[in-house]
Parts: sequence; C-alpha cells; structure tokens
Amino acid sequence: MSQSKTLKILIIGNSLVGKSSLLLRFCDNQFNEDLGTTIGVDFRFATVKINDEVVKLQIWDTAGQERFRTITGTYYRNADGIMVVYDITNKDTFDQIKLWFQEIKKNAPENVVNILVGNKTDLAQQRVVSYEDGQKLAKQFKCDFLEVSAKSNSNVQESFHLLAEQTLQNFNKKKTKNRKGLKFNKDTPDKKSCC
Repeated sequence: MSQSKTLKILIIGNSLVGKSSLLLRFCDNQFNEDLGTTIGVDFRFATVKINDEVVKLQIWDTAGQERFRTITGTYYRNADGIMVVYDITNKDTFDQIKLWFQEIKKNAPENVVNILVGNKTDLAQQRVVSYEDGQKLAKQFKCDFLEVSAKSNSNVQESFHLLAEQTLQNFNKKKTKNRKGLKFNKDTPDKKSCC
C-alpha cells in the first residue's frame, strides 16, 4: 500500500466568523459555543478518503485579527488549499473577503485551490449577506462556494471534502506535470576521467 499524501489546508477569514468551530466540527464532530479566539495559528490533522485514495489533511486554523496577519502570512507558503470564510450575519466579514484574496495572491503558491464558505446558516433570520452575493463573489475569484453551519453541522463535511478533492486533483496534476518535465539525455557520451 502506498503512503498517503499530506495536503496543507488553511482556513482564513476575519475573527469570529467560525473558523475554529468549522475545524472542530470537521475533525471531532463537536460544537462548542464558548470556543475562544485563535491566537496566532493552530493546526489539526484529519484523514479523508477521496476516490479510494487516503489523504491526510494538515489543516491550519489562522487568527483573523489584523495584528496577526503578518504572522499568518508565512503560513500561506506551500499551502495546497485555502478555505476563505465569512459570517452570513456580518456584512463587514463579507466585505473583507477581497482583502483575504489579496493576501492569498501575495503569499500563497500561484496554483493554490480556494473555496469560499459562508458560515452560520443556522442564524438565517439574522442574515445580511445573500446566498447570491456569495455566489457572485466566488465567481469573481473563480472558486467554489458553499454556505455552512458549524453549529447545526450543515455542509461542513461537504465543504472540507470538496476542497480536499479539488486540492488532491491539483496536487496530482502538478506531480504529473513535474514528471513530464524531467528529461534525460541518452545521447550524451560517457565522459572519461583523466586519472
């Protein structure tokens, strides 16, 4: 059996959009109303099966506060996939998404896979960002879009699996491309040593 691939996934977005809650729900199937704000960065491992292939996800939960953005910028390097999260009940978190995509462009690898996620659908009566606005923004950044709820466990697994699946496809494409780029020159005569 071959060794499983490890993919680096980042979760980014403003403070209090529910990044840590999404990670807790995905990894442990739990929700904690009193989960504190992430200071700096935290990470967890999760294993998923995609098309009969076992893939290990190294998921980095980043702090959303402005003061940590320079620190967390270094974590974008070598990222294979990024989940960009906003809160559907907080317009400011949605408006900041463009800045998060600028951070991705500035710090992440060029071919990183992104997904846009609107969290807190359990608070639909307090919604200030429409589903259609989320779709439009995702289209602008050429990425998939899902609305989720970490609290009610709606679409959480699906969002991580979608990102993992696309990230794995991209990862495999890169590996194939790199292999095709290797060239060996068989016509080079053997060099003889002088001594």
